[in-house]
This record gives sequence, structure tokens and C-alpha cells, in this order.
Amino acid sequence: MDRPIAVLAMRPALRPLLFDAAAEARLAGLADVDPALVVTDFAAPEAAGALARAEVLITGWDCPVLDEAALARMPGLRAVLHSGGSVKHHLTDAAWDRGLLVSSAVADNAVPVAEYTLAMVISAGKRLPEMERAFRAGRDGRDWEHWSRDFGPVGNHRRVIGVVGLSRVGRRVVEMLRVLDATVLVHDPYVPDEAVRELGAVPAGLDELVAAADVVSLHAPSNAETRHQMDRRRLALMKDGATLINTARGALVDTAALADELRSGRLFAVADVTDPDPLPADSELFDLPNLILTPHVAGSIGGELRRLGDFVLAELLRLSTGQDLLGLVRPETLPSIA
Repeated sequence: MDRPIAVLAMRPALRPLLFDAAAEARLAGLADVDPALVVTDFAAPEAAGALARAEVLITGWDCPVLDEAALARMPGLRAVLHSGGSVKHHLTDAAWDRGLLVSSAVADNAVPVAEYTLAMVISAGKRLPEMERAFRAGRDGRDWEHWSRDFGPVGNHRRVIGVVGLSRVGRRVVEMLRVLDATVLVHDPYVPDEAVRELGAVPAGLDELVAAADVVSLHAPSNAETRHQMDRRRLALMKDGATLINTARGALVDTAALADELRSGRLFAVADVTDPDPLPADSELFDLPNLILTPHVAGSIGGELRRLGDFVLAELLRLSTGQDLLGLVRPETLPSIA
């Protein structure tokens, strides 16, 4: 595919965040692309001409759904290069039936999610959010002895960290946790125990992991098997004072059950994703002091989006020169990925 015709389909505000001026120049060198066009509706009349000629679709967050009607407007489409993680939001069976080449920047988007997770694991071990609130409220000069005594086991030395799901993010989290003197337990029914051990972690059943870990971090896909994976029974298995971190999908956790545990003060949690997502304004989760609640920002944001843009440009080069795509997504793997 020599200098293919490409069309961008995403939220318009995303384009300049993915591609700065230098990246736009590279994009123009790699593909025939309209510098002013970002498609938000495949049925829009102003996009009809470009879509009719499109060979490559460069997609991002809020890309319209690629259903049969949309694909009919793109008879020459051969590839979809996605600048985000999951492609489940916009690719349908019709897209896979067309035999499109699909690439995703999921591995690059995993980098900031893993960094966020590591930061939250360390913060949880040090009990930093609670200490910070107590320090502000007390306004005194009490030293380390007070904080050690009043906050119980504090620190990350010899902690047990449980990672649920050895996804791209989960695998990177396990690798990054090597900086800590901690035992890392991993549960993933799709990964052989030996592969877990090769990462320096210990394979464990889910209930065993939940009961043993000081911090449980979720990195599993959202599907019928994992819905409410952390239900009332499993949350009850967690140790008093343990922390649950969810950067994967909100549906992995029974929200009502988690709220009950948090309200009791027995557990702590970090949630970058929720169910529903976003939360309604009157959700009690906003008012729980033992929950760190962030607005789905663990993944790429701000300058981190440049990494995703660079990935798409590299994939476009591979595509145009006949090389294999590094982020190739296969339809048979969809049930086990985010």
C-alpha cells in the first residue's frame, strides 16, 4: 500500500493532542490525508467524498461505529489504525467480516496506566492519603512515631501485591513492581503458571490472592465471566485495611458492595473507572474519604497522547511498506482483551 489515502475519525479535539506540527508533517508524508477533516459521523455529507476514497481509517476516542452502513461508504477501506486501547467500542462484526487489518495502540496506552497503578500501590502502602488528611487536620509537628503507631502497618517493605489479569497493563505492572521488596501474586486463567513465574511473580487462585494481598489491582477484561468479579463475597475475603485498585473496567466490581465495605471503614480503594462510568452527581462514592476517585485518567492524557500518535504513524509506515503491524488485533482474541 504505497502512500495510502487516510481519513481520521475521532473526537476533533483529540487530533492536535495526538499529532503536533511535526507529527502532522510526518502524517502528510506517509498518507494522502485532509489536514482539516476529522470525521465524527460516517453519514455526514461533507465526509462522503473522503470516505469513498479511504484506504486507511485512523481512529481515536469517540470514533463512530463501523457498522455495515458505514463500511458501505468506504468500499476501498483496508485497515483501521486505532490510537487508543480497546477497539470494541467502534468495530462491529461487519468490520471483522470485511477482513480489515486492525491495529491498536493498547500496548502504548498501557504505559501510563501501569505508572498510575505503581504510584497508587506505593501510596496505599504508605497510607499517604489518610496521613495527609490527618496531618492537615491536626496541624501539629508529631513525628514518625505517631504516624507509625496510629496508622498500623505502614510501608511497602515485604507487602503482598495481588495482580488480577496479566493483560498488557497487568504484565507491565508486574514488571514495575520489581522496584519494591514485595511478593507479587498473579491470577489469570489464560496464562500458564510457568509464564507467571518467569515474570518473578507467584501464580494464585483468585480467592487465595484476594485473601492474602495487602493491595489488589484489577487488570482483567470486562466480559460475562468477569462481571462483578469483585463481588460482596470476594470483597469480604480482603484483609482489614487492604486496598482495591481498579484501572480496568468498572463492571469488574460490585459498586454497591464496595460502597458498603468502604462505608464500614474496613477497606480502602482507588477507582479510576466505575460502574456506571461516569458516576451520577449524587453518588455516595464522591463522599467516601477512604476512596481515591479519579476521572478515568490513568490512561494516556495530555502529553502522553503523543506516544499514541507516534505509534499510529509507525504503524502507518509499516502498513505502507508491507511490514507486519505491531499492534495487530485478531477477532478471536476479543473475548480475553479489554
